[in-house]
Amino acid sequence: MKKIVYSLLVTVTAVVLLFSYKTSPDPAQPPTDNPVPPDPATPTTQTPRPTDHVQPTPTPTPTPSPTAPAGPADGLYTGASANTRYGPVQVQITVEGGVMTKSDAVVYPDRDPRDISINRVAIPILNDEAVAAQSAKIQMVTGATFTSRGYITSLQDALDQAGI
Repeated sequence: MKKIVYSLLVTVTAVVLLFSYKTSPDPAQPPTDNPVPPDPATPTTQTPRPTDHVQPTPTPTPTPSPTAPAGPADGLYTGASANTRYGPVQVQITVEGGVMTKSDAVVYPDRDPRDISINRVAIPILNDEAVAAQSAKIQMVTGATFTSRGYITSLQDALDQAGI
C-alpha cells in the first residue's frame, strides 16, 4: 500500500512540475508589444508619429570606376565534355546581366532505358540547383552519381569560361 501511495505522489509531482515549467518564446513568432488583443468594441485612434511623414533620403548608387574589372559577358558558355562510366556529360549555361540565368545539360547518358529514366529526373534537378547556387557547388542527385559528377565538372568549366 505504501508503494502505491508513493508512486501516485511521485507521478502527481512530476505532472505538476511538467505543467508549471515555463518555456522560452517561440523564435519563429515575432514578439508583440501588446500581448492582449484589442477589444473590437472599443474604437482606437492612432496618433501619427513624427517619423510617419518623413521622406526617406535616397541612397546614391555607386558608379563603377573605370579601372574596375568587367563582369562576366552575357552569352552562352559550353563546358568541356566530362566522360563518365555511362557516357559523356556536357553543360551549357546562359549568362545575362552578369549572372547565370539558365543551365542545361546538352549531352548526357541516354544509351538505354535505365539511363533515360535516371537522367529524366536528375538533369532538371541539377539544372535548377546550378542556377540557384550560381556555382558548381551543388548537391549531387541520389541515384545519378556518375551523371552528377560529370555535370559538376562540365558546369565548372562553363563557369570558368564565363568568369563567374
